[in-house]
Amino acid sequence: MDIATLALVGVVIVVAALLSGVVERTRFPQVALFLLLGLVIGVSGFGLVDFRLDSQILETIATLGLVLVLFTDAVGVDLAEVRRHRRLVRLVLGPGTLVTAALIAVAAWALLGLAAGPAAILGAALASTDPVMMRGLLRSGDVPAAARQVLSLESGLNDLVLLPIVLAAMALLAGNPSGNWGRAALNLFVVGPGAGIAVGFVGVVLLDRMRRWVGVRRDYESLYALGLAFSAYAVAEAAHGSGFLAAFAAGLTIAAADADLCDCFLDFGQAAAEMFLLFTFVAFGSSLIWTGLAGITWRGLAFAALALGLRSAVLAVALPRKDLDPRSRRLIVWFGPRGLSTLLLVLLPVFAGVPGADRLFAPAALVVLLSVVVHGGALMLGRTPRGGRALPLVHEPVPAPTEAPPVERRDRITLAELKELQARGERIVLLDARKDRAWNESDQKGQGAIRLPPDGAAQRAAELALPRHDWLVAYCA
Repeated sequence: MDIATLALVGVVIVVAALLSGVVERTRFPQVALFLLLGLVIGVSGFGLVDFRLDSQILETIATLGLVLVLFTDAVGVDLAEVRRHRRLVRLVLGPGTLVTAALIAVAAWALLGLAAGPAAILGAALASTDPVMMRGLLRSGDVPAAARQVLSLESGLNDLVLLPIVLAAMALLAGNPSGNWGRAALNLFVVGPGAGIAVGFVGVVLLDRMRRWVGVRRDYESLYALGLAFSAYAVAEAAHGSGFLAAFAAGLTIAAADADLCDCFLDFGQAAAEMFLLFTFVAFGSSLIWTGLAGITWRGLAFAALALGLRSAVLAVALPRKDLDPRSRRLIVWFGPRGLSTLLLVLLPVFAGVPGADRLFAPAALVVLLSVVVHGGALMLGRTPRGGRALPLVHEPVPAPTEAPPVERRDRITLAELKELQARGERIVLLDARKDRAWNESDQKGQGAIRLPPDGAAQRAAELALPRHDWLVAYCA
């Protein structure tokens, strides 16, 4: 089994790397790809692996993945954007998250016959939006700036609201023989976050000092992010606090410090977290997630439909119409995918040995499978700019020039020369290479332009497998 597990890790990394360009260009949901991979190598396929709920390997990978997701989501939070969109953030995290979690919990109690504590855990888990499928949407170039910011902030911050609900319900279900609920609340809501804040603050200060004294290599600075995430988790757990809240608090502290961090600090952490998540999806796909299909009864389907639709219903009422353009509002209301974050949250009480917690996994798995089909399929069918065909910048036709001199391939090109190339029928791919802040704040984008962040542009172009013999025209203003 150890050899099979190691081979599985290698297969996940190889497949993720080789198909990354295809996934990016077609928007085929990575989640579906790796669930199918798990199905092929699992008990219904070649029978190479079979992860159960009590698997120590699954618990380890799921824990590491959740720690990294919480940490990198928090580090990526732009606090200036939070302040700028604070009203929308309050609505999305308040009614959009808490009311949705409460309504799903009521539906679980009414339709599935769950007690209050397990229903609260399931409601909180199913109110969490999936960061993997959310990134698939946010990486596309045709999402309005307002929708991009709100959805990004929701995926980065809603677990901060939902995780304490899960942990508090677990504590209540596990019981407290000594009756010292004040001490338990202190450990959960003060010790854990406090440890994370301390680790994050000390980590930023040490990194800044070492840069000035002796310098820090870029590749090791990327590893430093992982070290801080795991250190925050370990320190909090050693102090009997919540390591998950500590990981989020550490990331948020780093974001609030506004430290001069290299892009690799966040990029490597996100890549590592995504790899853990994809591996966990393969593990789930080997057998576990398909147990959700056993819940296809009228009650199970009714609950799954409510779990997927309640967020949209709540936000349709809560979100204002005057502060958002119609397309942004529709996108925010509709796109609330459920995925691995839901499964990881619902597994926490299972790993903690809470009695009856294993009953929560099957209904959560059914909702996730339906979400992969509904939300992931919609992403795939959405507009995707493709390299290798003309992508005009302007709508009006450009008259063809007569005997114009050829445009040389060089580092810079004028707008007039771009129009000339379009008129000739040249194959052109537009690249929007503005900095993140300028790009997020602007609603003006070249028609069909592919988003290409300025840092590591060449590497990003290679990852997207952009055509090498076409014109690649980038603009940054």
